[in-house]
Amino acid sequence: MAFIAALGIFMAGICPAVLCFPNGTLGRDTAVQEDQDNGTQVDSLTLASINTDFAFSLYKELALKNPDKNIVFSPLSISAALAIVSLGAKCNTLQEILEGLKFNLTETPEADIHLGFRHLLHMLSQSGKEEQINIAVSMFIEKHLQILAEFQEKVRSLYQAEAFTADFQQADEARKFINDYVRKETQGKIQELLSDLVERTSMVLVNYIYFKGKWKMPFDPRVTLKSEFYLDEKRSVKVPMMKIEDLTTPYFRDEELSCSVVELKYIGNASALFILPDQGRIEQVEASLQPETLRKWKDSLRPRKIDLLYLPKFLVSTDYSLEDVLSELGIKEVFSAQADLSRVTGTKDLSVSQVVHKAMLEVAEKGTEAAAATGVKFVFRSGRVPTMTVRFDRPFLMVVSHTGVESILFLAKVTNPN
Repeated sequence: MAFIAALGIFMAGICPAVLCFPNGTLGRDTAVQEDQDNGTQVDSLTLASINTDFAFSLYKELALKNPDKNIVFSPLSISAALAIVSLGAKCNTLQEILEGLKFNLTETPEADIHLGFRHLLHMLSQSGKEEQINIAVSMFIEKHLQILAEFQEKVRSLYQAEAFTADFQQADEARKFINDYVRKETQGKIQELLSDLVERTSMVLVNYIYFKGKWKMPFDPRVTLKSEFYLDEKRSVKVPMMKIEDLTTPYFRDEELSCSVVELKYIGNASALFILPDQGRIEQVEASLQPETLRKWKDSLRPRKIDLLYLPKFLVSTDYSLEDVLSELGIKEVFSAQADLSRVTGTKDLSVSQVVHKAMLEVAEKGTEAAAATGVKFVFRSGRVPTMTVRFDRPFLMVVSHTGVESILFLAKVTNPN
């Protein structure tokens, strides 16, 4: 199974017209300290809960704007990139970004937020040989743009960002340079992050995440067969349906929300929650998505023997421009002429013109390896009636988390596996 997401944030020059407090920050306690190690990072569980709140809020907006469509995105990729933008922001622009990411600034100083992200990204980068998680941030800066050394150093030390110069006056060449970089880093999965560059682009911030995992209990590709997937009560499509027999795995039946929750583990420190709403109940489940719901599901999971589990084999991809969605979450000023990103250049001449997010999710029998694996063989015995069958043959949700940091890496809704 593989998940790849890439995000590009375009910063363009604007006419300065902003009033601000004298030092432009959210107060002494929220300024990022010169010595980052003097801060106190947000603990992992608190950061995970905040990131989950942002993930579900963003999901609900995407679902509202994309009804009945597949949804795939990486909330971590998006939140980390916006946190980096906040390093260059002041005043209301800064406050809107961090509060839009669901941080309570009266409880959590700005410096601690960034230290929490640094710890989270460091932990994810320590993934072992059983799984592959690559996360990286890169800045492509107009060669004539003067970036403050303090901003560059904070982005480098907190988010391990690379910096490249580009000639945005030669838009096609700059776009090709950035797309080639993203294509290489995502192993060819994201072919074209940028379709064009907006006028007066001065800087592009690129964040990508690549995850590749193998099931602890792989499916046998020899028993994958075409089967019905019901788009709704009247329409269906034929999809390749994987099958596994006699599987003992964490399971929870949520009678309150009318859905079944199955956890499938990867080799290593990641797992996937598959949430299967009863027919006609997916909107009810979506409306209930919040950190407490995810916590309840995880706390209620118990090992359960599933005689037959059916799961579609699929590859879905999405392409979003997130400015309108983020504005619905309260992040507005950074996209306007009132934006204050003066901690980037020292002047109020930048705004964010576009936030592009592309994602691809592939779920298969063993992972993304094309070669035959030595997976488990499942022998079918005659004369036995299954006592429990779970069939993902209608729209469902998928949450991929890293168990070491308890953070959502990817969030998806599959309405049509084709």
